[in-house]
Order: sequence, then C-alpha cells, then structure tokens
Amino acid sequence: MKIWFVTGVSSGLGRALAAAAAGRGDRVLGTVRKAEEGRALEEANPGLLTAVADVTDPAGLRAAVLSAEERLGAIDVLVNNAGRGFTGAIEEASLDEIRSVFEVNVLGPVSAIQAVLPAMRARQAGHIVNISSISGVMPWSGTGIYCASKFALEGIGQTLAQELAPLGIKVTNVQPGGLRTDFSGRSLRHAARRIDDYAGGAHAAPRALAKTHGGENGDPAKAAAAILTLVDSSSPPLNLLLGADAVNMAMRRVGNLLGDVGRWAPVSESISFCPPSPLGLTV
Repeated sequence: MKIWFVTGVSSGLGRALAAAAAGRGDRVLGTVRKAEEGRALEEANPGLLTAVADVTDPAGLRAAVLSAEERLGAIDVLVNNAGRGFTGAIEEASLDEIRSVFEVNVLGPVSAIQAVLPAMRARQAGHIVNISSISGVMPWSGTGIYCASKFALEGIGQTLAQELAPLGIKVTNVQPGGLRTDFSGRSLRHAARRIDDYAGGAHAAPRALAKTHGGENGDPAKAAAAILTLVDSSSPPLNLLLGADAVNMAMRRVGNLLGDVGRWAPVSESISFCPPSPLGLTV
C-alpha cells in the first residue's frame, strides 16, 4: 500500500488518478479548491481524503502536506497534477497573465516538492511525479506561455532527479498529449489582448482546442492506470509520454533537434579557442 499526495483532484486526470489509487487500496489525500468538491469525492471514493488548498498558497500547501502525513502517514508519492492552460500569442500576454500561469504551473509544484522533501529525505525514499505536458517537449504557436511553464517544470524535474538520486528518491516527468478532460473547456484561459495580425497564426490555437474538446483520444482512466504502473516500477523512467499524439510530437521534436545539431555542427564547434584535432580531441 502506498500513500499519495495529489494536487488538483477535483476533475480530469487528477480525479481519475486519485480514484484509481484509492480504489486499489492505497491511501490518498488530494487537494481541492472547494470543500463541497472534497466531500463529494470522499463519499464516492472510500480511502480518498481531501484538503482544501490552493497551490499558489505555499503555506496552505505545506499545511495540507502536514495534514496528509498526520492522517495517513509518510507520503510515498507526490503527484504535481494541478495546472492551468493558457492561449495567446506571446506579444498578447500581459505580465500579470504570465505570472498567473507560472504561479500555478511552476511555483505551485515547487512549493509541493519543498513541502514533501524533508520527510522523504529523512526516510531516503519517495517518488515525485510531475504532470507536465507534451507542450513542455514540443511547443506550438498560440500556447507559448503555457509551453514555457511546462518547459520550466521539465527542467525542474530533470534537475531534481539528479539531486535526489543519491538520496534514494525517484522523479518522473509525465508528458500527456490530449486527454478527454476539461483542460480545453472551462478551465482554459485566454489572453485578454487580441492583435489582428495573429488571426491566421497564433489565434488558431484556441480554435483547434475548442474543436477537439470532448473528442480527445486520451482516456484519463487509462492514463491514471499508466501512472500506477509507473510508481509501482522498481526502475521508473525520468520521462513518460502518454498518448500516441505525445509520442509523435516528441519524435518530431527530437528529429528537428538532431537535424539542427548535425547541420550546424561545424559552426557550433568553430567557436573554440583551439580547433578539434582529427581524432576529435581538443589540442
């Protein structure tokens, strides 16, 4: 039996994951934004406890973690699931809108990580799972601010894995593609400013998300099952893509990167004080 702390379990992947973990006999505490949401979830899912906490409130999040440790015991798995979508061209996004996205998608996860790590370090055990996005691997026009927040979370997770490996604590970044949740529905935010020059480019993003909303191919219940498999593994990966669309986009991104590296390698290597030797050694 594992003990979980999951942020953002009111709906979507967070709800599916919390229910799946509790359903197999694990103990779960999930954060919600409203008490009535928590009561409904607890009634429907024996073994699932909730706490009202806003991920943008570090003190409240620490209190929720302490509550989980007191009510359930030492936390085995932290899942940073709470997040916010946002569309708009980079030029259109106000600094306040950008800060709001980063508060939820970056600073919230960092606060949760910092809250659980003292106990995990003391036990030399634990697993931190960051729900990132394929948009944190391959960005796309009209979602740059959201993508940037997920790129930041990717960097935090990858570095954290290096820092915590000697302490016996595992880290995984999960990159879902499209899931049939409310991400592209009422939860999605948009830049208030609109610039007509982006009508044929960046403004296609919200239209595309609206068109696919409710018909995404990714099943949240199956995504939750995949994450259960992940945390049960004795050797979990640093990265887990979820969905065929995520796999395809990641392969395109890797291919583009390798292409640029190969074509521009002579220019890249030309800046050294000493040119490489014929054997590839700096002389």
